[in-house]
Amino acid sequence: MHYNVENFFDCRDDSLKQDEEFLPHAVRGWNWKRYHAKMNKIAKVVLAASSNQVPDLVGLCEVENAYCLDGLTRYSPLRDAAYRYVMTDSPDERGIDVALLYQPATFRLLGMQCIRIPSFRIGRKPTRDLLHVSGRVISGDTLDVFVCHFPSRSGGTRQSEPYRLFVADVLRHTVDSLLSVRQSPYLIIMGDFNDEPSSRSISQVLGAQTPEEENDVSSFLLYNLMAGKEPGTYRYRGEWGVLDQFIVNGSMLLPSASLHTGTAEAHVLDFPFLLEEDERYGGITPFRTYKGMRYQGGYSDHLPVCLDIRIRY
Repeated sequence: MHYNVENFFDCRDDSLKQDEEFLPHAVRGWNWKRYHAKMNKIAKVVLAASSNQVPDLVGLCEVENAYCLDGLTRYSPLRDAAYRYVMTDSPDERGIDVALLYQPATFRLLGMQCIRIPSFRIGRKPTRDLLHVSGRVISGDTLDVFVCHFPSRSGGTRQSEPYRLFVADVLRHTVDSLLSVRQSPYLIIMGDFNDEPSSRSISQVLGAQTPEEENDVSSFLLYNLMAGKEPGTYRYRGEWGVLDQFIVNGSMLLPSASLHTGTAEAHVLDFPFLLEEDERYGGITPFRTYKGMRYQGGYSDHLPVCLDIRIRY
């Protein structure tokens, strides 16, 4: 599962980050009551995604720090799920990071790496690190997971796209290095890419194509499982977009593989409680925590996505 949780901040001041708007008595009116409500809502979404068991892996975007994740995994309704987590400590000015919750019984942590984006090379502000986590699954295979939060579209697509192209290039080089050393590579890239599956950063730089024939795939190529998924994961001015995606390497599309998935196994989780009426543009839209500066008490401005993987063991 992957979920951009929309500004999961605590209420304490971090002097090294620009978190002032999410402090008590600041313009947003953020406080401990709202923090705990937010934490419990995130837990509710993860539990709602469960069928026979909670998701084995949960990637999260827009989490401020480990304090927030300690609260989520130990003191929310998610506490009985016994998740552990790893997360980045990025130079992002607002202090938001990406994280991965994992079930140690089904995903034995082998290692993690925070990949810093050298944004100074293109004269940009620091952005979120890429999180790379390796684990042993119950089949005995190694699964490599990347959790990403690409730079936003702030300032418009024309101005912001070069930054996402740059981050995609860093990710592609990292993936190529990994695929060259794994004998049987199984790889998932999940995250909020702030771009569509057809955007240049995804389709050209990452080279993530839409799988058509599952028997005609390569372990060293990437395939996007989210293209055209309804209704989308984010709505802007009345238009849905698929910004949150799952990308896998070709090995995971082979029916004979130990770890197998496909486009039919990727879903947008559009539970009714995550949606509200769009009063301005009509239709439905994600039920956000904030609309502008006004507190709504919703869940997030993104919908979560979920991927089912069949494991042979």
